[in-house]
Amino acid sequence: MFRNIGMISLGCAKNRVDAEVMLGLLSNSGYVIVSNSEDADVIIVNTCGFIDSAKQESIDAILEQAEYKKSGRCKALIVTGCMSERYNTELMKEIPEIDAILGTGDYADIVAVLDEVRAGKKECRYGNIDLLPEGVQPRLISTQEVTAYLKIAEGCDNCCTYCVIPSLRGRFRSRPARDIILEAEKLADNGVRELILIAQDVTRYGQDLYDKYDLATLLKDLCRISGLKWIRLLYAYPDRITEELIDVIASEDKICHYLDIPIQHINNNILGRMNRISDSSTIRSLVSTLRRRIPDIALRTSLIVGFPGETEEEFKELMDFVGEGWFNNVGVFAYSREEGTPAGAMPMQVEDEVKEERRSMLLSLQRRISKKLNRTRVGQTCEVLVEGRESDNIFFGRSYAEAPEIDGLVYLTSERELKQGEFVKTVLTKAYEYDLLGEASTNESGE
Repeated sequence: MFRNIGMISLGCAKNRVDAEVMLGLLSNSGYVIVSNSEDADVIIVNTCGFIDSAKQESIDAILEQAEYKKSGRCKALIVTGCMSERYNTELMKEIPEIDAILGTGDYADIVAVLDEVRAGKKECRYGNIDLLPEGVQPRLISTQEVTAYLKIAEGCDNCCTYCVIPSLRGRFRSRPARDIILEAEKLADNGVRELILIAQDVTRYGQDLYDKYDLATLLKDLCRISGLKWIRLLYAYPDRITEELIDVIASEDKICHYLDIPIQHINNNILGRMNRISDSSTIRSLVSTLRRRIPDIALRTSLIVGFPGETEEEFKELMDFVGEGWFNNVGVFAYSREEGTPAGAMPMQVEDEVKEERRSMLLSLQRRISKKLNRTRVGQTCEVLVEGRESDNIFFGRSYAEAPEIDGLVYLTSERELKQGEFVKTVLTKAYEYDLLGEASTNESGE
């Protein structure tokens, strides 16, 4: 009997959306979604294959779930996502417990593939990385009920020398605005209040469809949806953050004053070898403009240390830039040498010990910066989206300045019971390295 479906989804928010679509398609076809692998007749592992650590996590998850074919009720193991696209036949050969493989462009075939597996066949579908599903797919939201990610584009055209994403996800393809707006309206009708727009590069949105960067127009249209309260942007490339986009972020009340801008480095030699379009002066000008135009904006970035050939002097330049305090939060990654990438074949690969030392130094510096910036918020009143309870009268959630899972939290004390999904006006009272403490208003909601 193939009735209960369990899902393990790894990696980024874009991968999470694919998992939610698969669950929605299966649910609409009569399958029951369960939260425990012990109860699942079919287990789907939605993998990440971006860097070595993610690949290892995916392999470990596949092997762990394969054990349920021996100890549980699992009759079928299906592997999807980036690892499936990258290592499809290898996975089928090396892990015989796998019954089906679906690549990144084939996840919408999940029901048909499961039908084949039920008939005793092994399926391996991949290679369709440039497909873009039409219309609005059904989804089972796996985040907090009031928060949902909305994918506005697939693939990537940036071709950074360290990155395998274009070979796994295909060329950049914008979804039609009408489909995005319809999906956003459906999410809002189902109670979603915070909409997080994602793509490998949200700022490129519209270039392939409308021959221009059209994120600003899309945002204006989304702001007209009455049920939405917050709209958040992730993965905005610095060279495509236009004056028009800044104007919209500054002027529309529903758009969070928050931007995730992956700059990766600040040294021009490193940026050139990474095949990044932005240079140091562009990045500096942008963050300065954003701080001036939107004084309360929260900025996040991601950085890579130990890129091939990175010298002590080039790393120091990055340290000095971070030390200037532009970013509220920084994700730091030790360069991962990926097969099939130009950077993987570059000479002067940096030793792992050096990469980890530089990563530790940068994170230590950023902790001090984050705490310093958090202290400037003490005494301010902000709205907090309540996500749960810490103890009897202490709850936790996020303000506009924190994205889920990657940034800190706001802990708030309250004399009354706070509900998950409620927006509460909160006075911030204490700052920590990543988190903040506040006092909730006794009778006033942020609704």
